[in-house]
Amino acid sequence: MEAAFVTAGLALTAIVTDPANVKIASQVRIRCEESDPELLFLDFINGVIYEMDTRQMVFGQYEVTIHNGVLTAVLSGEPLDVSRHNPAVEVKGATLTELKVAQEGSQWCAQCVVDV
Repeated sequence: MEAAFVTAGLALTAIVTDPANVKIASQVRIRCEESDPELLFLDFINGVIYEMDTRQMVFGQYEVTIHNGVLTAVLSGEPLDVSRHNPAVEVKGATLTELKVAQEGSQWCAQCVVDV
């Protein structure tokens, strides 16, 4: 499940800019607590969006740990540089639409629709 959350974080960054163009200059830590994995995912995505917005940053690397409904994450990135990152959109928030966190075979799926 942690790997699915990491991939979703990178996908969130990819909505704004190419994650490969994000330099790792600083780290931000977030913590979410929720017993329901889907609501935990929603909190995580909204937490990343909040940090992107309030710090005017983009993140190119995510580390996620989940234990007993508590998620801790380290988001690594840099301040948004409009001329270099060429942001496509501004993500406003995660929604309950298509919200899903489930194990599919040996892999996990974590998804939701975000408002832009």
